[in-house]
Amino acid sequence: MMWYRDTPFVLGGAPQAHLKVQGLSAGYGAFLVLRDLSLEVRPGLTVVLGPNGAGKTTLLKALNGLIRRQGVVTLDGEDLPEKTDRIVKAGVALVPEGRQLFPQMTVLENLELGGWLVPKAERARRLEQAFAGFPKLRDRAQQLAGTMSGGEQQMVAVARAMMSAPRLLMLDEPSLGLAPRMVDELLGMARRIADAGTTVLMVEQNVKKALAVADRGYVLERGTLVASGPARLLARSSVVREAYLGADSAATPSTANTAVRRPAVA
Repeated sequence: MMWYRDTPFVLGGAPQAHLKVQGLSAGYGAFLVLRDLSLEVRPGLTVVLGPNGAGKTTLLKALNGLIRRQGVVTLDGEDLPEKTDRIVKAGVALVPEGRQLFPQMTVLENLELGGWLVPKAERARRLEQAFAGFPKLRDRAQQLAGTMSGGEQQMVAVARAMMSAPRLLMLDEPSLGLAPRMVDELLGMARRIADAGTTVLMVEQNVKKALAVADRGYVLERGTLVASGPARLLARSSVVREAYLGADSAATPSTANTAVRRPAVA
């Protein structure tokens, strides 16, 4: 069952967003998970990889104003606000891990909440665009979100985020717990959103498939960058292959290592 059309997503804002993070530290209370982290999210699709506990979700929470952060974060050269509502108004939307839909509300009601801050007529226009991008959601508009499968709920969560017409869309573990076929559909959808003009920052544990659709990648371990570079070169790097793809450490090192920085900013 296909949940998308091969047509562009048109809900993103313009121009494409460029996020720059310098010296970011963030955590929970006195415990810092991220220390002095620097990276860039350029137009296209950037993926952040790493094992559980590496700080990937903490990074997205800090960028979305859900936890306090230290350091400099700019969006198109302007300081990114620290409060979540102002971050959304600046053009940044987050699809959190676990989707966090309202299960006792319908698909339609969940989508409408994504565009709640815009005038009613504009919200209706964006809703129609969301249904055009996700045609199956139109058929399920009156279904309770909590009765849908995990993959279906993830589609609703992404469509809801796109209702805010973001210039930067952040996805936290979109493939978590999904069947392989649905993982392929969701990651392909993220690629098409990026191609249509919305900058995408995606946190993902499915290393091989994420690098296949991304433009650039960063690898986090224990809150620190250990590798970065173009996605196609990261996928060939022994640094990534040995740690995450099960490559034989005795194999001849890939020449791609010379183009993968460890650590660095891509």
